[in-house]
Amino acid sequence: MTLPFYYYVLGTPLGVLGLIRWGCWLVRRIPAVLYRPVMNDHRLPITVVVPVYQEDPEIFAAAIESWLANRVDDVILVIDVSDADCQEVAGRYPVRVLITDVPGKRDALRRGWRAAGTELVALVDSDTVWAPDVADEVCKPFADPRIGGVGTRQNVYEGTGFLARITDMFLDHRYFDENASQSLLGQAVSCLSGRTAIYRRALLLEVEEEFMHETFWGVPCLSGDDKRLTTLILERGHLTYMQRTAEVWSTFPTRWRIFFRQRLRWARNTWRSDLRALSRRWVWRHPFLAYTMVDKGVSSFTLLFGPAFMIHSLVNRNWVFAGVLAVWWQISRSAKLLPHLRRRPSSFFFIPGYVVVSWIMALIKLQALFTIRRQRWLTRQVAVENGEVVRTEQPGSTPDGVPA
Repeated sequence: MTLPFYYYVLGTPLGVLGLIRWGCWLVRRIPAVLYRPVMNDHRLPITVVVPVYQEDPEIFAAAIESWLANRVDDVILVIDVSDADCQEVAGRYPVRVLITDVPGKRDALRRGWRAAGTELVALVDSDTVWAPDVADEVCKPFADPRIGGVGTRQNVYEGTGFLARITDMFLDHRYFDENASQSLLGQAVSCLSGRTAIYRRALLLEVEEEFMHETFWGVPCLSGDDKRLTTLILERGHLTYMQRTAEVWSTFPTRWRIFFRQRLRWARNTWRSDLRALSRRWVWRHPFLAYTMVDKGVSSFTLLFGPAFMIHSLVNRNWVFAGVLAVWWQISRSAKLLPHLRRRPSSFFFIPGYVVVSWIMALIKLQALFTIRRQRWLTRQVAVENGEVVRTEQPGSTPDGVPA
């Protein structure tokens, strides 16, 4: 079949770009394959600190039971004054409860780690369920005194719908690719997910002033607490690590509207943190970390070349070329998701959906870049107004603002 001349004009740069992007992936993938979790008998006292805001009571109860089953030294629940249901659930268990009327997650985290009395503090989301050995596993990397923070591996909790399956694929890609390679090359993971992140308490006390008063272009930062804490730890010369043998499960959006909001918030946080980091000297002491930040930013743009070319092919009814491109995406994404496919082989049939959602997320990242100064939680009823963190609903209301 003879293709029109413009396919060679456009297709050659697209092929070169594809080779470059594959090369960039291999730079991450090769060290990721060589990653190994830390294995030793090191154990330290640990306190679980959980900010709680209008959580599903059943999931919250399951999460509390999983933390207690890990034989942690203390569980501190910092519950919003508006959340009567979770206060009732917490009352069933041997945990400490702190009630707060201050809006926002950051103050709740600070209250929790100030109240803790152990060397290690696990900052955990209220919908995150732990495997039985998480507390044992996350302590092991702290045998190295240079380690300031440790992250876990996470997957979707009891998710069966399309978005749950796609999210699970993205999570495995993150923990078997980016975080694994960052852990091996430099022990500098860019973000210890707030679902479960463990820090030395002394370091949390040291950085809390900067954590609580973070701004970006003069606007107080509302979300992005996990990314900010990780960055502050790295800035001070400590290391961060992912202990993949520590498995946790969290809930994720099952509705598109909430999914978009969550991803937009995450993308804004990433742009703010990475652009600020790349402008400072400390990140260049971790060359591989700096590389992954640049690569992630660039991919937000290059990822959209593929669908643009596919649309052009379909409009011009070049079915063979479009078919070849679709088959290539199926094969190439399967190769990149091989660790996930080993665990869930049926995800092979979700690859086309995964590809489409990747494009949607690239568009969300661009929207986030263009609205980078906007501060709003999007999935919580708090926002920054006139330079202050405020509620967008009154205590005792439902998430939709209707009195409970």
